Amino acid sequence: MTVPNAGAAERIREIFATAVSDGLRADSVRGASDGEIDAWATGQGSRTVPEAVREVFRLLGNDHGLWLAGSSLGVHAVGRDAKNHLLATLPALDDPLADPEGALVLVEHQSYTFHVVDGAEIELPDPPVWLITEGEEAAKQWDSVSFWFRTITPDIARYRERLEVMRELGRRRIPDWAQYIEPR
Repeated sequence: MTVPNAGAAERIREIFATAVSDGLRADSVRGASDGEIDAWATGQGSRTVPEAVREVFRLLGNDHGLWLAGSSLGVHAVGRDAKNHLLATLPALDDPLADPEGALVLVEHQSYTFHVVDGAEIELPDPPVWLITEGEEAAKQWDSVSFWFRTITPDIARYRERLEVMRELGRRRIPDWAQYIEPR
């Protein structure tokens, strides 16, 4: 349960701690340094990094493990190319962002879907996150980075259920993602 008046970084750490208590291996992710985070933001043309974004990337900015497996997330995975893909997508969507040049792309999926903090809101400690997908209507999908982070947090119970079903069916090959979950 999130503490209502907690700071953005504290909310992010609390969400991560809950995932770990649910059985996520804490060492299945690897965070980025503040220097790496600042270089990532500068590379995208952003003036600053919101407190909540910085904390997310301190936790999983170099290796995101089960967080959005299959998508690009992190300081080395989402760089200027992702920003260029976003900027190329926006005109067809009537340019929904107030400051696209100052925006931060948090996630890129297949160069057509992006999770983005608008540059106009980059100074907020826990700004909204936009979902922008080529050919679809852009929307502020998440009210804050901390809400976005909670939403994309892997459901460890569901992963465990899938693993149990695979074992019951006699599957010999265990999926790679099983290494990210603490054994019972």
